[in-house]
Amino acid sequence: MVGSQCLVAFRNSSGEIHAYTSPVSSYGTQLAEGALSFNVPRIGAEYSNNEFIIFATLELPAGRTSFNQAWQNGAVSGQALTAHVQSGDNMRSFGSIDFANGELGGGGSSVTSRQRRRNVHGVLNAVSWGVLMPMGAVFARYLKVFKAANPAWFYIHVACQTSAYIVGIAGWGTGLKLGSDSTGIEFTTHRNIGITLFCLGTLQVFALLLRPKPDHKYRLYWNIYHHAVGYAVISLAITNVFQGFDALNGQKNWKRAYTGVIIAIGAIAVLLEAFTWFIVIKRKKTDSNKHTQNGTNGTVNPYGNGTHQQA
Repeated sequence: MVGSQCLVAFRNSSGEIHAYTSPVSSYGTQLAEGALSFNVPRIGAEYSNNEFIIFATLELPAGRTSFNQAWQNGAVSGQALTAHVQSGDNMRSFGSIDFANGELGGGGSSVTSRQRRRNVHGVLNAVSWGVLMPMGAVFARYLKVFKAANPAWFYIHVACQTSAYIVGIAGWGTGLKLGSDSTGIEFTTHRNIGITLFCLGTLQVFALLLRPKPDHKYRLYWNIYHHAVGYAVISLAITNVFQGFDALNGQKNWKRAYTGVIIAIGAIAVLLEAFTWFIVIKRKKTDSNKHTQNGTNGTVNPYGNGTHQQA
């Protein structure tokens, strides 16, 4: 578990027992020896009846006596420790301990609660930033080519992006709550991208309120800004959802499900892109023929002669 401060003991290939401390900073750790966030003046271990007993003197952080604890066992390959099993008793080996009175908690209630908050955080952000945002962009880009969908596509786009932002705020709030419990490079990167996403999403909301009219001289620049920031948000959102899955080791089913959703949205976008170009080119040829027959020249509008509302 990232952020854990570990007391480790194993018997090497020579049969000698080695006990040491190891801080866990990533899920790819091999429990390399290193100093903990608190001082451990003495540590030793003994092996009996197929079990290790670790003896250590701990200098606890000031102001705290109660801590969560977990215990695991894994195989040894030469001098390297391998990952423990991620099922059965290995996933239930946690609790709490109060060093002031020696009380042990069977608990895991705080661990389970934290995991539940992480799950809620992941679902909210995957649905909002990771699904609704890309879907809103797809609606805006590909529905506008159909004359019958104007201006419905605009309101569908706004509804998707607004819903994504509102749900995303809830997900971002749960992320702030989890921030104090999360350490390590995975969570640091995930958190920084999340803050960037929230800031860019907020800018998009304010930009919508300041949107110039379609014939305004600054509308072109607003469109460039809106599209650039929008696609940046979508790219960062998808990246950060996968960052979250990687940080929450063991959520492989959720990761596969989300990957399937993104592949489906991408495939639909590719098909609609081809269909859009087909419609636009066909409409351009039709309008060009009409202009030729009528003996008129000029710029052809592939979306027709009606008013076209832009996002």
